[in-house]
Amino acid sequence: MPPAPSTVIELRGALLNWYDAHARDLPWRRDTDPYRVWVSEVMLQQTRVETVIPYYERWLARFPDAAALAEASEDQVLQAWAGLGYYRRARALHSGARILRERHGGVLPDDPDALRELPGVGSYTAGAIASIAFGRAEPAVDGNARRVLARLLDRAAPSAGALRELAARLVDAARPGEFNQALMELGATVCTPRAPRCGVCPVAAHCAARAAGTQEERPARKPRPAVPAFRFAAARVQDPDGRLLLVRRPEGGLLAGMWEFPQEPLADDESPIPAAARAASRVLGQETEVGAGAFLGDVAHTFSHRKETYRVVEFRI
Repeated sequence: MPPAPSTVIELRGALLNWYDAHARDLPWRRDTDPYRVWVSEVMLQQTRVETVIPYYERWLARFPDAAALAEASEDQVLQAWAGLGYYRRARALHSGARILRERHGGVLPDDPDALRELPGVGSYTAGAIASIAFGRAEPAVDGNARRVLARLLDRAAPSAGALRELAARLVDAARPGEFNQALMELGATVCTPRAPRCGVCPVAAHCAARAAGTQEERPARKPRPAVPAFRFAAARVQDPDGRLLLVRRPEGGLLAGMWEFPQEPLADDESPIPAAARAASRVLGQETEVGAGAFLGDVAHTFSHRKETYRVVEFRI
């Protein structure tokens, strides 16, 4: 059941007053420049605030506006992003900057529909940019806001549409950007996934889950699917000058366009040395002797959706 108009007014006021007093001092909150808001929202996708801060500051020093980003090469963009992960986000920003240059005079549009036409910009990011940078009363429901809204409604598995509808009803027309950030801040610091601090929550009086004692069960956690595991032989090929052989991955798929040692998938019972020799031979265009390979060890890496183990073999040529 949607909240009554009087409840909406009370909830908005309580949340904004709390945000004014308790908001964290984050670099992207000091400036509502649309480009800076866009960069911060893309960087914060699937990445913790503490990790993003130094990357955000270095990025703006190197690419202070969309024009500078559009002029950069992809290698420069990926170098600035290196270590932040999910590199598709960096490519989306880069492509988006070039689209802005070609279609929008180098500036971000204030229309959410036009924003959603940019690579990597979905409903949440478009709503965040439109509300924070342009003062438009648009909802912005990220993971933290989703949790707060689900608890306000006391819903175990609310649909995205239901949450967006509630967020749209609640968003403050006078301070939409601050309201959306307040909702997300509340989820990040008070209405946390486990052990929410209901005693200091500014909207606890309006929370149906707290009234029912179900706050820690809302929203219901989805079971995580099993993560598949893959094994590869990786050839570390070095010449007398100390140079290492690298090959660029295809432009589509996992880690698109990134550089790596030549690799070959490994069967469960297969030795890594002949497989690594095949991988090196394929890139070099000449036979690599299996007997010249020395096994160095294993390197494991876990992505969000798969685990990979690289069995590294060294060849000196």
